[in-house]
This record gives sequence, structure tokens and C-alpha cells, in this order.
Amino acid sequence: MIEVIAAGPYATVQDLGRPGYGHLGVPCSGAADAPSLRLANRLVGNPEDAAGVELTFGGARLRFTAGAWVSVAGADCPLEVVVDGTTVRPAMLAPFWVPPLGELRVAFPRAGLRTYVAVRGGLDTPVVLGSRSTDSLSGLGPAPLGVGDRLPVGPAGHLPALTVDAAPPVAFREVLRVVAGPRDDWFAPGALRALCAQPYVVSQDSNRVGVRLSGGAPLPRARHGELPSEGVVTGAVQVPPDGLPIVFLADHPPTGGYPVIAVLTSACLPVAAQLRPGDRVRFLLERLPPL
Repeated sequence: MIEVIAAGPYATVQDLGRPGYGHLGVPCSGAADAPSLRLANRLVGNPEDAAGVELTFGGARLRFTAGAWVSVAGADCPLEVVVDGTTVRPAMLAPFWVPPLGELRVAFPRAGLRTYVAVRGGLDTPVVLGSRSTDSLSGLGPAPLGVGDRLPVGPAGHLPALTVDAAPPVAFREVLRVVAGPRDDWFAPGALRALCAQPYVVSQDSNRVGVRLSGGAPLPRARHGELPSEGVVTGAVQVPPDGLPIVFLADHPPTGGYPVIAVLTSACLPVAAQLRPGDRVRFLLERLPPL
């Protein structure tokens, strides 16, 4: 078991989500920065889709009732393992041993927003529609973690021996590459160029559903009214009536009625997931339309 002594601002159980239920109105959910969860799992010999803990702004303390191999990836946080008054400071992006009754302390990140804690054997919380993920939009999966919660750890005896010492760090960027459409024709000529010509600021109202942006000029519409609700994907850049874009993340609704001017490239989905309130971000169109 892992006992939650402190959960930080927002912590959830996440794996790679529950794809395939959009026609039932169920979001995919899963880790907002999926490559970081995959990496944390690989470092402790887990399958990439094993469930771990997703921390938002760090600040967590986790006590292990039995010894375990652990790794931490994503937003770079100072780490401590405290046992019987002795403190060691393991590194991010490397497997390390937490002794029985040891406490892992994850401080606030130096950069980025979301940090992933993987334990060898994975978290063995209940499966809902094929996933252990917490979905903040639909309420599926376990509730966000709180003080006193206990997380069961799965068996590790079937897993291969650890073979990786460390992984190279990943630099967090603040440029989001996009492709145009599918509803860029709902906007005035030059709106795509305007989207990419100005920096935006990440709003404090952002969450796992989407990154709300402010600080830029509203994007002008060519067509008024609203679309009938239609399917939207993770990374869709939706523009509500105020003209300021919202970038959809893992817990976004399966459908939406505001026009989508552009969609993030798959490589930039984890970049968007690591943006924190107050960060400045720019869009870069992969293929600019002709003037």
C-alpha cells in the first residue's frame, strides 16, 4: 500500500485512459502528459500503461508500507525519501528504492506543471471501463487523492529485471505547433496568422479539461452563430465567443459546439499539458495558408 500523507494542490490516479467510448459521451482521459507517464513506468520495468500518480504542482508526501522501486518523471521537482529520520535525495528520471515505511516527498516543480510517480507493479486501483484513470469531467474512476487515502500496489514478481539507470531530461517548450482546421473557415481572413502572431498567457482557470489562454487579441469570426455539437479531439484549439482560444487536454468533452480553428500536433500534446498559469505560449502553424 501507498498512504497519502499530503496530496499537493491536485493529485489523481492516471494510466493511458479509456479510449473508444466517445460515442457514449465518455472522454478518453488518462495522463495529461502521456509520454512522461510512459517513461516513469519504463524506468521501473512496468508496462507503459500501468497506473501511477499524476501530481499537479507537486507538493505530495507518499508513505510506502512495503519497500518499492519508484521513479518520477515530468515536471522537474526536488525529491526526498525520509526513513527513520534519515533523508536521501534521489534524482528524477531514474529508478530508486523506497524502504519499508519510507516517505517520498515531492516538492513544487522548478518548471512545468505535472509530475508522474510510478511504482514497480503499478497501482492496483479498481478498473472502470478498462482504465484506472480519474476523469475530472465525467467523474469516472477514483476520486482525486486526499490525505489518508491508501493506494494498493500490484504484484511485481512477473516483471522483468530493472535494466535502465536513468533517462535524459526533457526540456519544456512554450511553442505549440498546430495544423489548420477543421473549422478555420468560420474565422475572418488572417485569423490563423493572428493566432500565431501574438503570445498568449495561460489562465489560472486552466485544468485537465483544457488550457485557457488570455492576453491576445480576440480572433475575429467570419460566420456568426454556433455549430451543432460535433466531435473534437485532444489538442483541438476551440474558440468560444470571446475570441480567446482554449486548448483541449485529456479530460475534454467528446463533442463541442464552438469552432475549432486548429489542432495541436501529437508531439505538442505533452507540451500543452505542462503549461502552468502565467506561462507565455505561442502557436506555430505547420503550413501557413496563402495570403
